[in-house]
Amino acid sequence: MPKYIFITGGVVSSLGKGIACASIGRILETIGLKVTLQKLDPYINVDPGTMNPYQHGEVYVTDDGAETDLDLGHYERYTQTVATRANNVTTGQIYNEVISKERKGEFLGSTVQVVPHITDAIKERIRAVSRGKRVDVVLSEIGGTVGDIESLPFLEAARQFRHEVGRENCIFVHLTLVPYIKAAAELKTKPTQHSVGTLREIGIQPDILVCRTEKKISKAIKQKIALFCNVDENAVIEARDVKSIYEVPIRFKEQKIDEVICRFLKIECRSGSLHLWKKEVVDKALNPKKTVRIAIVGKYIDLQDAYKSIYESLHHAGIANDSAVVFKKVNSEHITKAKEDRIFKGVSGILVPGGFGMRGIEGKLEAIEYARTHKIPFFGICLGMQCAAIEFARNVLEWKGANSSEFNKKTPYPVINLLEEQEGVENLGGTMRLGAFPCHVKKNTQAYEAYKSQEISERHRHRYEFNNKYREDFQKGGMKFSGLSPNGKLVEMIELEDHPWFLAVQYHPEFKSKPDKAHPLFREFVSAAIRYQENGVTHPENGTAEEGKNP
Repeated sequence: MPKYIFITGGVVSSLGKGIACASIGRILETIGLKVTLQKLDPYINVDPGTMNPYQHGEVYVTDDGAETDLDLGHYERYTQTVATRANNVTTGQIYNEVISKERKGEFLGSTVQVVPHITDAIKERIRAVSRGKRVDVVLSEIGGTVGDIESLPFLEAARQFRHEVGRENCIFVHLTLVPYIKAAAELKTKPTQHSVGTLREIGIQPDILVCRTEKKISKAIKQKIALFCNVDENAVIEARDVKSIYEVPIRFKEQKIDEVICRFLKIECRSGSLHLWKKEVVDKALNPKKTVRIAIVGKYIDLQDAYKSIYESLHHAGIANDSAVVFKKVNSEHITKAKEDRIFKGVSGILVPGGFGMRGIEGKLEAIEYARTHKIPFFGICLGMQCAAIEFARNVLEWKGANSSEFNKKTPYPVINLLEEQEGVENLGGTMRLGAFPCHVKKNTQAYEAYKSQEISERHRHRYEFNNKYREDFQKGGMKFSGLSPNGKLVEMIELEDHPWFLAVQYHPEFKSKPDKAHPLFREFVSAAIRYQENGVTHPENGTAEEGKNP
């Protein structure tokens, strides 16, 4: 039986439970343990697939086609975990499962209740994530904040789970906040005390406290937290703000969190090192030799988490190129021809990410035309590829009114059309082309130069595809189809012949990038942007890692 670690959060949301969970997973891997990580989400949606990005942030997609919480992206980026649909559990899934059983009469006439039926279903999903696999430790992150009504069934299930497997097989890590009150020039422990108190009222005594803070936590404050929260002093872990989220495992390791965990779980704590992670990831992220500015053109740009994996993949590509990547976040709804020069001044690369719906499309088309005609490195992802095809049809092939049938069902040139298997689909959730699919890459293309392989696998999330009836016209106009499905029926990658680096893909490469192994396409895109900059075309000013949200 594996050991179990539950990660909870208190005081406020957005403290970084996902990063803390992933960091602990990384540390445990360095001492030779095999881990898997799981997110328990308290919302009633079956999955985040139908949610607006402003509600939930990006939807992360796994190899097996699950639409999941964005924290699974952190899990895969930090650890060797390959997530599946079993790694994300929601209230919606649990209730759907229990109600289906009730309708079939599987409860033999019992009154179906939160306890035991809902909590039993949750416990079964916790066990299922490691079933049939060699796993030493399961880390389960419980979403929400302690005290929320919606997360109570998950907390009760976790409490019962610990009782069933024993304290030596299951521990609780609680992420909390130790705020700094500037007027008093003091760190305050009371929010942490109240948060732990709320957790204890539910029946859970945390074993380890991870304390988010702006300032260093003194020994005296650690002693106070330990005393009033009933934890060991060495189990109070400081989680001070850092410049790069990839520093977090190192900071936790310095405080010997692995030794504390192993002591509680009766595991031999072997020696392990994050030396390579520090050298190849953190040091390069904090001490880049160059700086390059990339414009991200999207319609959900006001929310950082809407394009979380895109931003992280660009950071990874920067690490691989010894360069800082400065983002210029451009709201596609604000782009017009009159503003283009000002908006893209100082930019060395333009990226158009995925999305759904008509809003902001014309601005994306303007950005792509600007990148094409000014020979600026361009990278289009999912909807970004579809927009690149539309822009090419309108402005190179001169097909007036060319469009996607998603945006205009009466367009005379539907260069992007609905997948055949999507015809007649009514439910929106979980019905797209989802998950990993193989792709054949043609030689003598920018794509092949990046991948160095003709056979690849990438993750998809879309309903619409390039319309094959227009392939020949596009090729005559100078468009290469550099990646196709193995049967040749689906266009997966396009690029321009007469452009230094112009590539767009139908899939989502950002879901397979890691800080110590940047995705080949992101790596080459940033490399092309650096070359563009060094050729003297543009010189980005010094800046932070993120800039203004709107042009």
